[in-house]
Amino acid sequence: MPNINEIANYAKESAGKLGIKKFDIYGSSADATSVQVDQGEPKQVKASNLSGVTVRVWNEDNTMGVTSTTDVDPKGLELALKTAYEASFFGVKENVPDFSPESTVPLNNSSHDKAPQVPVSQLIESLLAAEKEVLAAHSAIKGVPYNSLAQRDFDRFYLNSNGAMRTESGSASSIYLYSKTEEDGKKPRSAGAFRISQSVDNLDINGCIKETVEKTISHLNYEKIKSGKYRVVFSPDAFLSLLGAFSNLFNAQSILDKQSLSTPDDIGKQIASGLLSVCDDALHPANIGAETFDGEGTPTRKVSLIENGVLTGFLHSAGTAKRMNAQPTGNANIGAKVTVSPNFYHVFTAAPAQQELSLETAENVILIDDLQALHAGVQPLQGSFSLPFDGWLVNKGVKTSIESATVAGDFLQLLKSILFVEKEPELTPGGVCPRIWVDELSITGE
Repeated sequence: MPNINEIANYAKESAGKLGIKKFDIYGSSADATSVQVDQGEPKQVKASNLSGVTVRVWNEDNTMGVTSTTDVDPKGLELALKTAYEASFFGVKENVPDFSPESTVPLNNSSHDKAPQVPVSQLIESLLAAEKEVLAAHSAIKGVPYNSLAQRDFDRFYLNSNGAMRTESGSASSIYLYSKTEEDGKKPRSAGAFRISQSVDNLDINGCIKETVEKTISHLNYEKIKSGKYRVVFSPDAFLSLLGAFSNLFNAQSILDKQSLSTPDDIGKQIASGLLSVCDDALHPANIGAETFDGEGTPTRKVSLIENGVLTGFLHSAGTAKRMNAQPTGNANIGAKVTVSPNFYHVFTAAPAQQELSLETAENVILIDDLQALHAGVQPLQGSFSLPFDGWLVNKGVKTSIESATVAGDFLQLLKSILFVEKEPELTPGGVCPRIWVDELSITGE
């Protein structure tokens, strides 16, 4: 991607030529390599370099047009500005997006340096070694059908005709392993694990192998489970995937569109057990490749969403903040429509010491490791869910894998039924979260 100062200069010149007074540009590029292996052979090597910019132009009547292009040379930018200007005359008349009031606020720039990329041959060797180790761990493990070792570098920038100019870059790498078993007369079982780090050299590949193997082996001796109400413990990953599925709860755009479980007046309302606190914290130290500004150039920050069970905030773009008389929070994605999405969840408890619950002593609780079919089994506007899951019935520390079952309930009810939030947080792709204990949920077995 060319230098941002050059892009800014081209853009100003072209805008001047075209008589455009107000515009902004958001751009990003990513250079990624990933490999997959299969039974000791490289299966796929992918290298991609994606870059693109989104250009928005406002005309004299203050309506706006948007265009996207992958062409960031002077000609490409001039064409994009021209196209966006022409489109602006067909733009919406109400709630027209505007620059973020914070697009020129100085950033606490923690712009990360890029990590050196490792050669593809090294990625393949490391992943082949990992696959081999998983296969050797138990005779029933017959394959690692899904696996990937990936690294990427990224650059992002935002600039506008008001003098805003921001840029950042960074690197991230990740490994994913998902194994499958085959035993005579038994159903195939599978389990997976994921690790992420800034560079391949710091990636905890051994931890990923160990977790995959332990989980897979623990699923070999499975039992059917009786349907009924059970106390349920969600793994960090499972809880965050549920929270993500109902993120309309905090999304100001969804609230304004009346596509949410919340209304603007719900701030200050108790919506969950007093044990639960949730932030959206892009700048959390565990967030690899954290973004310091959003698509509108607003600095990202820690946004408190639930404090001790009370709804304390929503995620905003510049437009939703203006309409709801709030501050933008750094959660906007720019495009033909500006959308709002969470950056990185941080779930914890700030409540004083509570009754300690432990899987070592609890009787007949269900530990849900992984929820499936989230796109199909969630009714985001009704708040209800019914999802197949992988997990175990735990009795005084002894885990028995569950053959197959679904968990169903109402998300707002679930939040109120939280009994215990463990201390130890875990890093997942969507955020940082400990295990969450819920009083009772309906489980349907065979």
